[in-house]
Amino acid sequence: MKRITIIGGGITGLTAAYYLNKKIQEQGLNYQLQLLEASKHLGGKIDTERREGYTIERGPDSFLIRKQSAERLAYDVGIGDKLVKNGTGKSYILVGDDLHPMPQGSFMGIPTQVRPFLSSSLFSMSGKLRAGIDFIKPKGEPAEDQSLGKFFRRRLGDEVVENLIEPLLSGIYAGDMDDLSLMATFPNFYHLEQKYGSLIKGLQKTMPAPSPVAAKKRSMFYSIEGGLQTLVEALAESLGDIVSTQTAVESISKMGNGYQIRLQDGTEFLSDSVLITTPYPVMKQMLRSYDFVTELDDIRATSVSNVALAFDQSAVKNDIDGTGFVVSRNSNYRITACTWTHKKWPETAAPEGKALLRCYLGRPGDQEIVDLSDEALEEIVLHDLNKIMKIEGNPLFSVVSRWKNAMPQYQIGHKQLIEKLERGLSDQLPGVFTAGSSYRGIGIPDCIDQGGNSC
Repeated sequence: MKRITIIGGGITGLTAAYYLNKKIQEQGLNYQLQLLEASKHLGGKIDTERREGYTIERGPDSFLIRKQSAERLAYDVGIGDKLVKNGTGKSYILVGDDLHPMPQGSFMGIPTQVRPFLSSSLFSMSGKLRAGIDFIKPKGEPAEDQSLGKFFRRRLGDEVVENLIEPLLSGIYAGDMDDLSLMATFPNFYHLEQKYGSLIKGLQKTMPAPSPVAAKKRSMFYSIEGGLQTLVEALAESLGDIVSTQTAVESISKMGNGYQIRLQDGTEFLSDSVLITTPYPVMKQMLRSYDFVTELDDIRATSVSNVALAFDQSAVKNDIDGTGFVVSRNSNYRITACTWTHKKWPETAAPEGKALLRCYLGRPGDQEIVDLSDEALEEIVLHDLNKIMKIEGNPLFSVVSRWKNAMPQYQIGHKQLIEKLERGLSDQLPGVFTAGSSYRGIGIPDCIDQGGNSC
């Protein structure tokens, strides 16, 4: 009987284990499958707290509907009927001390419709004219890679980048746009520019035309009744004793045609194939006896925190119509975004008559904020919120979550780095594979795709 070992019990590892186990059972394959997770917690950054009728996500709160792998997995594990769509409404960008509605007709902050962009209060007239140069500016020279910031500034100018694109993308990557790799994050934008000569023209040509009939804004995100942890729990239940928690791997070394896995408690066993779904630094530590791994560049990771605050709805005196806002760096605030969670998820987030706000902290240049005490973080959040929303009194309770060095930064050359790693594994450690948020996409569907493709 051959043995397959998956290391890491985040959503990538759980997905890989689920689909591998399904294939083994359906095809009657003679394989033994196991998944090892170092901590007590399964799901990685997916972590839901259920408290007094509230559903509080400590990590991600949703996944994109248009990326279908997460929805498909939910149906495969029998919880498709628990999928819920986000409530829709206005979303805002905070610039200075003013909330500006997100311009309609844009994709990831890139304007695709002229009229809403021209009427937006987010930009000066010179900023709007500068963005319009995209229509006539020649395409850039072909490049193996470049920074997101350089690309978008060249096409659309500083103002659109700083007041619209950067606040949106920083919520995904928690990084500096001028360091992040275009080809590892949004290669489609590069290809649109190269094909159509203009980023805006490319999006207009390739995106579906808006319906001429006025319609309610469509939901873009799914969550799950009971929180995203429901998906993790369903996967864990289906896998049963295949999963072992509190089982940390010390090292992996080649032995004959397989691999010796040594646990931190000294236990050793052989495995024919290994899938590593841990963060990149953990992978490097496990394979530290191999020069081709240790000589690879490191992948930096940033730290973030979020603070969830529960209130009676009557305590929120300036109850703004919408689902939340992101913060431009051209603003004197330490929070980077706020979700009005009870409005984004009206069916599941909070009991009737209650409000649940979730604020995010931690950006390049302000990483030390994550190390402050719970009380200090709550004070910072309330101070910033009260400049906008006027909240009366203290919260009913708060939940502070910290994610230290948890957001991998896909810096320029990231794609080439991962390709070099994969070539080295194929040449020197055939049968050892990597997948997860450190490698080829950080969102939940991206990780699910990587886990599924590993099968």
